[in-house]
Amino acid sequence: MSSRGTGRTVDDVRRARRRRSILVQIPFVIVLAFVAVALIFLILDRWRRGAFVFGGGALTAAVLRAVLPSSRVGLLQVRGRFVDVVAMAVAGGAIIWLAASIDALGTGIDQ
Repeated sequence: MSSRGTGRTVDDVRRARRRRSILVQIPFVIVLAFVAVALIFLILDRWRRGAFVFGGGALTAAVLRAVLPSSRVGLLQVRGRFVDVVAMAVAGGAIIWLAASIDALGTGIDQ
């Protein structure tokens, strides 16, 4: 059974839609990888490195949201492009700035 005379079956169309719905989430998965690495650093009691990685993930999300079309950013799209990019860039920059500026809890050891 073909779909509108194009030679594509209904199953082909469903597979293509499923594949696209997975591929469009790749930018979000990249950002989740940053968060997972940051979480590992936090669990290992390396809060400063974890904060740097987490801030880097937020900046990466901002860049991906800025350069990719809205149809390709998946769950990184929350509001309009400008608001998303500014919010993630400010959050990422603030997290990195805080991680760099706060003393390592008076231990004298850079964590």
